[in-house]
Amino acid sequence: MIFGASLLGLAALSPLASALATPRATLCNGNSAALCSRTYDNVTYIGAHDSYAVDSSSLDLSADQGVSITNQLNLGVRILQSQAHMSGSTLELCHTSCLLYDGGSLQSYLTTVKSWLDANPNEVLTLLITNGDAISISQYWVPAFTNAGVIKYTYVPPSSTSGKTGWPTLGQMIDAGTRLVVFMDYNTDTSAAPYILPEFNYIWETPYDVTDSTFPCSVDRGTSSSMLMINHFLDKSVLGVDIPYRSAAATTNGQASILANAYGCTSLNGGKAPTFVLLDFVDKGAAIAAGNHLNGLS
Repeated sequence: MIFGASLLGLAALSPLASALATPRATLCNGNSAALCSRTYDNVTYIGAHDSYAVDSSSLDLSADQGVSITNQLNLGVRILQSQAHMSGSTLELCHTSCLLYDGGSLQSYLTTVKSWLDANPNEVLTLLITNGDAISISQYWVPAFTNAGVIKYTYVPPSSTSGKTGWPTLGQMIDAGTRLVVFMDYNTDTSAAPYILPEFNYIWETPYDVTDSTFPCSVDRGTSSSMLMINHFLDKSVLGVDIPYRSAAATTNGQASILANAYGCTSLNGGKAPTFVLLDFVDKGAAIAAGNHLNGLS
């Protein structure tokens, strides 16, 4: 088993979690008792790349997922990745440009997430959001989070927390009710929204938009002292344009491919499995089984 479970000292926890001398949660993230005593950074989470870009039709070349956000979560996805751009005066989830794909407003997306968290009280969920346009956190992001009612679930780590140290256990996060971790790649503003964490303070990523199905491992963004996210979604080049390789998803998302990528990165990750595995078309293949294997649950 790659991971070793460890409990944090009370000093490393948020004030609310510090009050919990013994975690009460007995089933965590997929009805697993074993994960309750694991620290957040010491679990592998299967994720949906461009989770909002949904279309079941193979003719839609801009879609990266085939089932809804709620269905992704019900399948076992525990990290949702998205990107946002302005469409008029509204912050929308769009694929590069809202003219190419518009997945609806960020507020609507967060409302869906909040509803799922309401209905699933023993689950820890992560959001990873791209803000490449440097859209104002205070003017647009904070209102969306506030109006969706999801801030109450967010986890704000103490300043001593780094990529692989200082995180509470899943059981402690669930007991405290702070079971939504939100990362943003660039242009954060923690003074306006302390619950939106600068991704590369905590995470390093492998290359994305990969067309090589062997997924050679290297550090693309961040530093290898942080939690590892492998971008395990395969593109194919059509007339010089990379598009999601939907027809290969069952193989790409199979256990053999995911585990080969994960094990291929262990030398850069201190011998540990990745914390996050991002996939296209999460309803294809055997991603959840691969995640269970990496978590030592099978």
